[in-house]
Amino acid sequence: MPTVSLAPHPAMPCPGMAGIDVHVSVQPDGGLSLTYTLAGSIAGLRIPAPAQPCRADGLWQHTCFEAFIMAEHKSDYREFNFSPSGQWAAYAFRTYRDGAPMELAQAPAILCQTRERVLHLETSLPRSALPDGKRIRLGLTAVLEQSDGALCYWALRHPPGKPDFHHTDGFALTLELP
Repeated sequence: MPTVSLAPHPAMPCPGMAGIDVHVSVQPDGGLSLTYTLAGSIAGLRIPAPAQPCRADGLWQHTCFEAFIMAEHKSDYREFNFSPSGQWAAYAFRTYRDGAPMELAQAPAILCQTRERVLHLETSLPRSALPDGKRIRLGLTAVLEQSDGALCYWALRHPPGKPDFHHTDGFALTLELP
């Protein structure tokens, strides 16, 4: 399965960060496993402290990793936020930014490990959390909060203009599900 690299938004460089790679695996049941690997000056980031794993809104206002997923040729999509704290969020959208929180039958387990210059975040989503369809498009993203509070936006592909992870031009990875 693919490992892809995210890039910082061209108007918002992120000093001290070497890069973010995401390894994506399709599970035999059609679920997804995602492993985000951030390399660089981790000490220059605000990393949320471990917390009770639960649903939480506003995770994107701090360091967090995200996945936007839509079935090919559809306008509805899902957004998932994964915090290094262990907290998570899930949203279902009918069309561009028209959505609401989404209930999950099973909360995503998040494992986060940091070393001096590397942060790994692993999670998985069951097939029931994904949109219906055999072919899906993914927008893989990250928000990094620097120690001064400034936010950096990373994505597989950035559409023109300001950072907008909901723009379908950012859904740049296509996968086949079983």
